[in-house]
Amino acid sequence: MNATTIWSHWQGLLSGFARCFTVPGWKRFVEWITALVLNVEEHTITQSVIAVQRIDDWKAMETFAETGAWDSQGVEDSLAQVIETAPGRIWHGFHVSAVDDTKVHRSSPEVWGTCTFHEYTARCPNRAATVRAHNWVVLGALLHNPDQPAWFLPQAGRLYFRKSQLPGGKHPPSQRHPFRTKCELAVELLRAEAEAVGGSHLGVFDGAYALGSVVRPLVVPESGHPRIEFLSRLRHDARLTALPPTERRPGQRGPLPKWGPALPPPRQGGRWKAPWQEGYAFIYGRRRKVRWKEVVCLWRVLGHDVPVKAVVAEVEGYKERFTLVSSAVSLSGLEMVELFAARFRQEDGFRDLKQRLGWEECRAWTENPIRRTSQAQWATMSLLRLLQFRLDQEVEHGWWQPPPWNRKKERPSVLDVERLLRLHRSEIQQCLSDWLGDQRESA
Repeated sequence: MNATTIWSHWQGLLSGFARCFTVPGWKRFVEWITALVLNVEEHTITQSVIAVQRIDDWKAMETFAETGAWDSQGVEDSLAQVIETAPGRIWHGFHVSAVDDTKVHRSSPEVWGTCTFHEYTARCPNRAATVRAHNWVVLGALLHNPDQPAWFLPQAGRLYFRKSQLPGGKHPPSQRHPFRTKCELAVELLRAEAEAVGGSHLGVFDGAYALGSVVRPLVVPESGHPRIEFLSRLRHDARLTALPPTERRPGQRGPLPKWGPALPPPRQGGRWKAPWQEGYAFIYGRRRKVRWKEVVCLWRVLGHDVPVKAVVAEVEGYKERFTLVSSAVSLSGLEMVELFAARFRQEDGFRDLKQRLGWEECRAWTENPIRRTSQAQWATMSLLRLLQFRLDQEVEHGWWQPPPWNRKKERPSVLDVERLLRLHRSEIQQCLSDWLGDQRESA
């Protein structure tokens, strides 16, 4: 594998973002993304320009991050479209996307957009119980990877602010950022993804988002928005009813009922009048046996006009049953369990963003650099994965090897792709310099 081939693939992946910037701005964007990959120090702009040996570009890069022309929605749409080329993007007939929120810690109250949050000490014993952080609601693509864990590629995010700590809180109400709940932000992200890329879409999220304010706007959207199916965890005490009768009984008067008879709650799903089924699926790291029941019914949270499929499943290796609900009634119960388990790859993605791409190393203090740095890091991680897929298809004997301390490693990590580019650092730096030309001072 030579540097020219790697650079050619890298340029091809980045070419779709040209429409989001001016010509000088696009070159700054490519330089920034490439520097984030080659940088082994803190992933700040200063260290990034040092990593590609273009120290004279520091001021221009800082200006670009702060005030340069940057179409954020265009970057999101371009990233969504380039991810469409990835293998496994269609999974069980849907574009599958995961949504969750995560905190990116910042210590200073002077940093724009930070809020205070309670941090459970059991999860982080060496950190204070109350922390200051940016709270991002993030959407990413889940790609099918047969008989292996799914791939997660981050695409877009929105900052959530506590109502009592909105940016510009000292200014008049007309100059403050409007308060928006995490549920509203999740709906916005899923809609933007569905509008950028056609086809059937499925949003997968945890039970914290399984609320009427999320599922109803997705499945019964206002005019002009596409319908988006959902898959989420179902409360053990959720109110479910059978489908209502479609014909009147002899002599029955009045309107037909909108709700059918009440069903046992999910914690008593074994009492549903449906047969137990058995199958195997790749769940949490290995193939597991699944025994499940599924029933098409109505869910009080969503309303009487939209049928859903509820599933109760016993998964090998887990004591508690899985209880799931989806508006995509075409999915089988086994497919629902498989897709919901894949959602946890998003947590691995958050880890890679923070540990490999320095999501918590941002030194920006103002709004634009904070938003743009995060968007650049999401794009970088997704492009690294897409580069990996292209190399897998092109290189016959593999471009990476499992390390001697982990011979059983079956798939490359984000770090493996970074190591490949860093192995050819000098050649890629030269390719980047030749491509940028004499643009060393313009922003």
